[in-house]
Amino acid sequence: MNDITRIRELAKRVKEFSLSPEMEKRRRLWTDHNSFVKTRPLIYIRSIPMMEFPITKEMTCEEPWMRRLELELQTAKYRFSLREDTIVEPYVTIRATVDIDPQGIFGLPSELEEKTSEIVCARYKPSIIEEDDVKKLHVMPYRVDEEDTKIKRERMEEVLDGILDVAVDRQAPLCSMWNNDISNLLAKLRGLEQIMWDAYDRPEWLHSLLGWMRDRVLEHIDQTEAAGGFRLNNHQNQAMPYCHELEPPSSSDKSVATKELWGYAASQETTGFGPDLFEEFMFRYQKPILERYGLTAYGCCEDLTHKIDAITTLKNLRRFSISAFTDVRTVAEKLNDKYILSWRPNPASACSYNLDEDFVRSELRNAADIFDANNCIWDVTLKDLETTNGDETAIIRWTDIIRDELERRYGD
Repeated sequence: MNDITRIRELAKRVKEFSLSPEMEKRRRLWTDHNSFVKTRPLIYIRSIPMMEFPITKEMTCEEPWMRRLELELQTAKYRFSLREDTIVEPYVTIRATVDIDPQGIFGLPSELEEKTSEIVCARYKPSIIEEDDVKKLHVMPYRVDEEDTKIKRERMEEVLDGILDVAVDRQAPLCSMWNNDISNLLAKLRGLEQIMWDAYDRPEWLHSLLGWMRDRVLEHIDQTEAAGGFRLNNHQNQAMPYCHELEPPSSSDKSVATKELWGYAASQETTGFGPDLFEEFMFRYQKPILERYGLTAYGCCEDLTHKIDAITTLKNLRRFSISAFTDVRTVAEKLNDKYILSWRPNPASACSYNLDEDFVRSELRNAADIFDANNCIWDVTLKDLETTNGDETAIIRWTDIIRDELERRYGD
């Protein structure tokens, strides 16, 4: 089977699944759920370590970009076996070719030191060593290389042969997730520990840097909007971006404003900051960015237990993350039914090694008891699952347990 035949065979399966009655049901559920209409708590499997599964031995594509597409489609196919609520869309998304400095978005490298394998951590490799190094920072204005983008789109469309649509992500680099939150690139440019020292040793310098970074993000938002570069595939909320208030994601080339999109940010890098330092040296700079969007979601893996008061000043906040490190009871008691709560159990204790069914059930029941006692609207997200120890059935079994518990308690 050659590369093109293989891709089209997978694409047909994905297309059928994406337009199935099950997918339409999930779209209705997420639309209601994210707009405070009570449903069963929904399940979202965000990360799947496909490359360690035996199923990937079925991959046959040799061309690198087609092999990446094959993995994307193979992952969607794997989802057929999961009793979750992730929505598989009838299109694939490619990135437009946009101008970016070869050294990095901010004109300096923002990198990690070399990893010994794909599933281990690495230290940040700072580029801002001396205070005057900030003078080297710069951002290229938003510009799309239309010719190269057209070539990439036509190449993808030719391979897919109309089976799946092709959406183009045309937004500027500083508009996308992990670039627009300031926090991620700041830690990479300056060093994770160093920014903690900076808040005490050189606060005015740090404020100046944060203000400059905020303004560059807002500038990229302005430039993208002025050029008509935002599309409905630019929703971002670390869940399914469906709701009654905003138009759903699609492959349409129709230009939209940020007020028609979900926005998202987090600050895992400042999880060690207390609530006052977090507000002063991060959140106040993220807030004007997030409030450009129609609705927003906040939080990833960081502990937000004591940062609720700052985050809930967002006028358009809709979704709030409860990571494995955040105290469930504190959030539930403070937020009640004011926001959609994204409960995120620890993936290591969920299904990374030797799935413990009794523990999974007990953890879910305890969380559900707290949420129900506080009239919360919540969902379950399994994310940052770096390994299942090669067991491709672990996620399937974990999802079955979660789904059985939720249906027994709330119905389907």
